Amino acid sequence: MIDETGTKLFHQSMPFTERLGIEVLEHGPELVRSRIAWDESLCTLGGMLHGGVLMSLADATGAVCAFLNLPEGKQGTTTVESKSNFLRAVRSGHAVASARPLHAGRSFIVVETEIRDDAEKLVAKVTQTQAVL
Repeated sequence: MIDETGTKLFHQSMPFTERLGIEVLEHGPELVRSRIAWDESLCTLGGMLHGGVLMSLADATGAVCAFLNLPEGKQGTTTVESKSNFLRAVRSGHAVASARPLHAGRSFIVVETEIRDDAEKLVAKVTQTQAVL
């Protein structure tokens, strides 16, 4: 089921996510889940979703997770570090990102995002640090 409020949040705060077709499945301070559908226009040779597409999915999902964990009085975040480990390709269906906060401090928020395919197999693991603005 698509989370319409969450999808609107993604698309208004990061218009690029609308262009990619990212849909939100769930959003809250403890878990943000979103997905992107496989599409040939987003692929590299061999019909695999491009790593940059997967990184965009993870970065956007992690950014919203960080935003939902902002300290009181703060207005936003920006990614200052991101590390991605790609484990398998996505050749059909959806890539689903699940982001959880590892640390929500006054200056930095660290988020871990897992991307899985439709078979629930781990596609990528991303750890990012967001500076609190």
